[in-house]
Amino acid sequence: MSRMQILRAADYPRMPWKNGAGSTLEIARDRGEGLDGFGWRLSIADIGESGGFSAFPGYQRIISVLEGDGMQLRIDGELSRPLLSFDPLAFCGDSRVECHLLGGAIRDFNLIYAPQRYAARLQWLTLERPQRLFSSAPVVLVFSAAQTLDVRLDDGRAARLGHYDCLRIERAAGLAELQVQVRDAGLCCLIELNPR
Repeated sequence: MSRMQILRAADYPRMPWKNGAGSTLEIARDRGEGLDGFGWRLSIADIGESGGFSAFPGYQRIISVLEGDGMQLRIDGELSRPLLSFDPLAFCGDSRVECHLLGGAIRDFNLIYAPQRYAARLQWLTLERPQRLFSSAPVVLVFSAAQTLDVRLDDGRAARLGHYDCLRIERAAGLAELQVQVRDAGLCCLIELNPR
């Protein structure tokens, strides 16, 4: 039997950045409190100006731009490609990272996880028609970047997600089927987490 939890964007707690230069809306995490000790953490950050990122030694990061003109990162001295909406980039949490905004303020989407504790997969899906997704991961997160996203599990349970809501599914071994559908064209992010 799977456990299904709908996480509403209006309820996400706001937390300070490790470097004190901004704040993050925390969507979900595996355990713990504060900015250390978790195995994985999903969040949204508002970046108002160019500057340095917090370091997360021992973690891997995957970041995407949700809103705004985008950004470019300098990671350990190397310049990344320009990051525009829904174009994820992975980098090591130990890295020294500087952010340069390509226009005004942006909002980004972050998965931070400990690779020695979890294997992670993140993909953005453009939904112009209903899709069936299959996963054997024990933890699956479905994040809605659409105004309305309907998700139905293979056991018949269903959830309607609003903009930036997230569905957290935890389940026992086996292959699960999810049906996802938007009213109009839209995007969602599918994240799969497997404990090592």
